[in-house]
Amino acid sequence: MITGDDISAPLPDLGWSAFFSEQIAPEEADLVPARVTSVHRARIRALSAEGPVEPVLPPQTWTSEFAVGDFVLLEPGTALVRRRLDRRSVVERRVSGSDIPQLAGANIDTLFIVTSCNADFNPARLERYLALANKAGTTPVILLTKADLTEDLPAFEEQARALQRGLDVVVIHPKSQAAIAALARWCIPGSTAAVVGSSGVGKSTLVNTLLGEAHAAPQETGSVREHDAKGRHTTTARSLHRMAGGGWILDSPGIRSLQISDVGDGLDTLFAEITELAPLCRFRACSHTHEPGCAVLAAVAAGEIDPRRLERWRKLSAENAGQAAAGAKRSGGAGPAHRRRR
Repeated sequence: MITGDDISAPLPDLGWSAFFSEQIAPEEADLVPARVTSVHRARIRALSAEGPVEPVLPPQTWTSEFAVGDFVLLEPGTALVRRRLDRRSVVERRVSGSDIPQLAGANIDTLFIVTSCNADFNPARLERYLALANKAGTTPVILLTKADLTEDLPAFEEQARALQRGLDVVVIHPKSQAAIAALARWCIPGSTAAVVGSSGVGKSTLVNTLLGEAHAAPQETGSVREHDAKGRHTTTARSLHRMAGGGWILDSPGIRSLQISDVGDGLDTLFAEITELAPLCRFRACSHTHEPGCAVLAAVAAGEIDPRRLERWRKLSAENAGQAAAGAKRSGGAGPAHRRRR
């Protein structure tokens, strides 16, 4: 799905930039750049400056090797994929029982992390999304919905901003046209945003608002159970959509279980107050749990670091290390040649 219409757009409006044009060799000058708009089991769809196209995959090429948002070079006339260009950013996650990361989207500028001002608001889960965004190379923005359900909105805003330095937090009503203005600086022509968050927080409603009334196939929305703020996931496939005011948005299925793996740099950014103090600890391999001369524990004792933050850092760091070790142990397993075509 593109936006429901057979549209075309100049390459810069598709998100094309010098990062991609500099990858093209002189002998590739006649190839056609196109951006992947959806990935299916046996095919991919894309959009070039001339309009929609269904690229032809070479033999022994799997659709799982492509992400929505990728740029590919196609042979003119045949639309055969010659190669995929390097990604400027890529959002991927580990899936339980699989050694292969699941590609959620590529060349994304902004990751909108949607949560609501009720039981869904969970700092530990939000930190996982932030670590994912940091690793991916995207700019995270937390969107707070259902502000009408709380009498202490400033407390939710304060908690969200405390999760990472310099983090933008925006309160929106997903159905309101005011949401378009509130998010305008991240949705300019040529930009790409993705929406993530648990079920029932208003992701699909927000996407519909940003797409505008002209969109032919709005995203299905669902209800929420009142007792635990849980909802039913209504988006079942990833696809790239053109927003009414410019830019592109990737709507992805809600992620119930988000495993942390290979996100060391992302955790360093997320927990900067801990990362910056670690070199001051007496021991180089300080675990910040019991060692004498630990600068981090001293900061906790002085009230400079929230002990709950330190505990969550310990948990995510241990999970990241464990997943990385397990992945290295299994690295002799099946490679791309053994994957089942999707």
